[in-house]
Amino acid sequence: GSIIDSRGYVLTNTHVIEDATKIFISLSDGSQYKAKIIGVDSENDLAVLKFDPPANMQLNTIKFGNSDGLKVGQRVLAIGNPFGLTRTLTVGIVSALGRPIQTGSNIIIKNMIQTDTAINPGNSGGPLLDSEGKMIGINTMIYSTSGSSAGVGFAVPVNTAKRVVAEILKYGKVRRASIDAELVQLNASIASYAGLSVERGLLVSRVKKDSNAERAGLRGGANAVRYGIGKRAAIIYLGGDIITEIAGQAVSNLSEYYAVLEDKKPNDSIAVTVLRGNKTVQLTLTLSERNE
Repeated sequence: GSIIDSRGYVLTNTHVIEDATKIFISLSDGSQYKAKIIGVDSENDLAVLKFDPPANMQLNTIKFGNSDGLKVGQRVLAIGNPFGLTRTLTVGIVSALGRPIQTGSNIIIKNMIQTDTAINPGNSGGPLLDSEGKMIGINTMIYSTSGSSAGVGFAVPVNTAKRVVAEILKYGKVRRASIDAELVQLNASIASYAGLSVERGLLVSRVKKDSNAERAGLRGGANAVRYGIGKRAAIIYLGGDIITEIAGQAVSNLSEYYAVLEDKKPNDSIAVTVLRGNKTVQLTLTLSERNE
């Protein structure tokens, strides 16, 4: 992790502290302090911790850089504890930018930084630095069939982290926007059963009553059917709008829906394109706050 504030706030990955019963921050002088979780953002794999340093201790905080100005080929450095080898530095370059990486069911981290800097188990949560020593990313994962460094590592951009940290420090969580409707990811079987002309997009099953979505004119379905098998079966409603585009970006599944709304906030106004029957309809919709 990285100390981001002299009061003892630390930024790391969510998966580093996941399921932990106790968390300790170890400093370079060998001192160790118990930490508490201030907030986590599982969708960007980021967490903010807090420990209480002694009153006479001057903490060295990391400086934030700007990930928007990165260039492919730019030199970068990673600091971490790979395989338990503490305070290890590795050097490489930015291999690619803007990588959307799926980290879980319906979760895509946008604009990941790809680097050939050696990233191994134990590097997670550590900083990716530019040549001036400023943090431009948070090392998060590798792509490997063996679990060891394969020359393809990924870091969350620091500009994403800045936004996440600000939200967590203010609210204890990241407030996320949503469309007040039950959305169903289309597939070939639903499209065939419902006689739809498209197989990709988000079917609006139901729209929350008196919501921003309803006021914007978004329409849900009326024909209830049971979809799924066993315990995973659910009632969905056919005949509603099919969302195909949000804020100018094509949306064909739930992962893309969450990715598009990642940097949006409640009360933001966005354009939504829907297929209604055989017609394409443009709506302007005010986003609501998502209930976790």
